[in-house]
Parts: sequence; C-alpha cells; structure tokens
Amino acid sequence: MIDFNSTFKIAVLSLKTNRMRSTLTSLGVIIGVAAVIVMLAIGTGASERVTKDMESMGSNLLTIRSASANQGGVRQGAGSKPSLTLKDAEALNRLARGVEAVAPVSNQNQQVVYGNQNWSTTVYGTTRQYLKIKNYEILLGRNFHPEDVKNSTKSAIIGSTVSYELFGDVNPINKTIRIGGVPFKVIGVLKSKGSSGPFDNDDLIFIPITTAQKKVFGTYFPGTVNMIIVKAQDSDVIKTTEEDIDEILSLRHNIGKGRYKDFEIRNSAEFQEKLKSTVRTFSILLGSIASVSLLVGGIGIMNIMLVSVTERTREIGIRMAIGARSLDIRKQFLIEALLLALIGGVIGVFAGIITTKIISVLSDMLTVISPFSIILSLSFSAMVGVIFGFYPAYKASLLNPIDALRYE
Repeated sequence: MIDFNSTFKIAVLSLKTNRMRSTLTSLGVIIGVAAVIVMLAIGTGASERVTKDMESMGSNLLTIRSASANQGGVRQGAGSKPSLTLKDAEALNRLARGVEAVAPVSNQNQQVVYGNQNWSTTVYGTTRQYLKIKNYEILLGRNFHPEDVKNSTKSAIIGSTVSYELFGDVNPINKTIRIGGVPFKVIGVLKSKGSSGPFDNDDLIFIPITTAQKKVFGTYFPGTVNMIIVKAQDSDVIKTTEEDIDEILSLRHNIGKGRYKDFEIRNSAEFQEKLKSTVRTFSILLGSIASVSLLVGGIGIMNIMLVSVTERTREIGIRMAIGARSLDIRKQFLIEALLLALIGGVIGVFAGIITTKIISVLSDMLTVISPFSIILSLSFSAMVGVIFGFYPAYKASLLNPIDALRYE
C-alpha cells in the first residue's frame, strides 16, 4: 500500500518531468478562468453603473404627464395637450397616500448669457422639492425658499457644467445671468452628479416654476405644467400612491369611468426593476459564454491525461507490481488532473485581473472584480479537473499489471 504523500509526490514529479505538456494542458484552463473573471467583472460593472444611474435619477418615482391631444381622430403625441396644473400638484401632495414629495416641472432649452460667455442648456421651472426627489445636493449657496415660488423671484440654481462654462473658476453666487434675455441672480450651485449615459446631469438650470411660466417660457395655458413628479415613501406603497393619483386627477379633470384620460402615469420603479433584471441576465449570459472556455480546457486535460495513460502503461505496471493498488493509481492521475486545473486556475485569476484592469484603463467601461467571481472560477476549474480527470484515472486503474509490464 502506498500512502497519499507518496502518491502526491509521484504526481508532482510526473508533471515536472513533462513541463511543456503540462503548461500547454493548463493553457485552456488559464484562458477559461481569465475569460470568466473578465466577463463577470464587465457584467458586475454594468450592473453597478445602472444602479448608480438609477439612484441619481431618484427612486420610487411616479411621473405624471399630459396625454396626447386628439384632433379630428389624429393623436398628436404625449404632452401635446397641456392638462396638468400647479393646483393638481398641490392636490396630490395633500390627498394622495404614501407621498413623500411632489414637484411640478416645466422645461425648455434656453440660451444663457453671462458677460461675454454664453451656453445653451435645459432650464427647469420647478420647486425646491424637485432637488430632493432627484437627489441633487447644493454645493454653494442655497435651495429655493417657498417665497421664491410664491413671489416669482428671478433666482437660479445652476449645475456644475453650466457654472464651469459661464464662470470658469469664478464663484457664481450672486452673479447675474440672462436666461432667454431675462436677468436672474444665481443663488445656488449644484454638486456634480456626472452623466447617466448620454445625458449630463450637471448641464441644467433650475428656476422657480412660477417665474418660468410668467417671465421665461410663456404659455397659452396659464398655470399648466409639463409634468408632475411624485416620490413615494417607499416601494411598498408606490402602487397605492399610483392608484390615488389616478383617482384624484380623474375627479379633478371630470373624467368618468371608461372615458379617455388626459394624463398618463409612469412608474419608474417598474422600469428600473426591468432594467436591472436585463443587466443581471446579461451578466449571467457573459459568464455562461466564458464558462464554455473552461469546458474546452477540461476536455484538453482529459485528452492529455488519456495520452499520458497510454505512454505510461509500463510505469503503471511496475507500480502495481511493487504493491500499488488500483486506488493508488486512480489517485495519482486524479491528483495530476486536479493540479493542472488548479495551477491553470490560479494563473488564470491573475491573467483575468490584469486584463480587467487594462480594459478599465483603455476604455470608460466600469469593471468590478468581486471575490465571488474569483472563488467561482477557482472552484469551477477544480471541478473541471476532477470531472475530466476521472475517466483517464479510472482507465489507468483498470490496467492488468502483467499486460502493462509487457506493453512496449
């Protein structure tokens, strides 16, 4: 009987004796493990970026817009018939259950001027609650006061992109800018939020909603707004809040059951969940595709081990003749296969980490290497070694010692 230590040493010696073959055999596992780590890092990074973008947009939001106008049977598109008002927003804030904040919004693209500098950006007429709903923070200055909306003051809060384009390194607080030819005093600068895909979250200006309606945008429908944003207290009550909004607005707009509604409600929570689910599916798909490389590497291990059994038939016969059991032979070949897979796995982990870092440096893609992906890759490579090494080991253990000794 041969103990495990002796069997392990013999397996290691065999791999050392055939270094080139061992290296080439492990290459498939190295590539497979590296591919799994890189693909999972890309998938995890994409998931985190989506989560970050969703958080920057705000969570548990309901967006109410005017529905499409219908003239002579022709539908004009969403928002073509202004039907929402400031009083609607006040009613929702008062009456709907589960409401944390409500903000009416009207927006337009406007040319903004300061001195000899000018910049085209999106101007939002809204209230102080909008910044809370959309997770904007004040870097310099202050938020709107209720009096700013009540008195239609010419106050503006600017994003960091607008601040840089108009003022450079100069502090913009209390400076006067012109929005559509109307002078506004800058009362606040927002903390940078970065971009969400192609949209720059910092390239905007907020002004009081009443000021926007009366002095900047102009409207044929006084008191109307483009949309109303409602933030629910949490995801558990958002459905109740949505139902209340539908009922309140239907009553206020005199819309009976079964009649065409002049507003529509969009639940961002449902959209965000669908997007996250899509990204998770994408991550699983990437990992599954990369795992195929590991399977190919495992098949390579099995092929080389089968060749090795044939080449070392006489050696196996000698070992059996001096007391090795079938179990010892099986252990030896299994250990060789497992070592090949684990060594390839460890090298593949380092190769995957390096490749991931290179991808991050050369592109703006967010990649995240998680301990889970490393453990998963190493565990999978070990499993590949055992599974694909078992048959060659089993075949070697079944050799007849007499026939093996006679093998040329």
